[in-house]
Amino acid sequence: MAAIIFDFDGTLADTQRGIVATAQEVLRRMGRPSADERALAATIGLPLRENFTRGAGLGDAEADRAVAIYREIFETFAIPAITVFPGVEEVLATLAARGVPMAVASSRGQHSLEGLMQHLGLDRYIPLSFVFGVETAARPKPAPDILYVILGKLGTKPEEALVVGDTTFDIEMGRAAGCFTCAVSYGNQSADQLAGASPDYLLDDLRKLL
Repeated sequence: MAAIIFDFDGTLADTQRGIVATAQEVLRRMGRPSADERALAATIGLPLRENFTRGAGLGDAEADRAVAIYREIFETFAIPAITVFPGVEEVLATLAARGVPMAVASSRGQHSLEGLMQHLGLDRYIPLSFVFGVETAARPKPAPDILYVILGKLGTKPEEALVVGDTTFDIEMGRAAGCFTCAVSYGNQSADQLAGASPDYLLDDLRKLL
């Protein structure tokens, strides 16, 4: 592989607990009942608004308000609970030492994504200039648009790139772009769910990527 493109939430960073806790606090502040935690977790990897439309059943206007509140309180409720998955730093450090070009393709907003990469120290391995949030492309995952931008910046052909992610959205995105795909089952979706998207590789530990 000439380049490896990673998802962020559920692949590099364990953000589920922080995201769910923040979303539930948003619903509480809006006077809405708590949502099913599994339903909220199932939307991680999609644009934030869909956490509230799909995960909590809010209408469009309420979802817009929920997103605004979420962004206001995210640092207080989510960041303290976010950690790097075991083996991630080892893998990124090894790939960086080997000179393998790497990038991040995320459905998270650019500002939040860059802040978390810095907070977790992952920008030591993947420069922020190769970290791409949801604003990068017109269509979010599972559309392949963000990958086209990244591949252009890396100067890499799709068939020479590996997309690594923890959801079917990541795998569908990679396949649509013509890339090889690797699913990791320690994140937000199970191995059975991921297998349904037909990834080229399916790992239970990122260190096996090496």
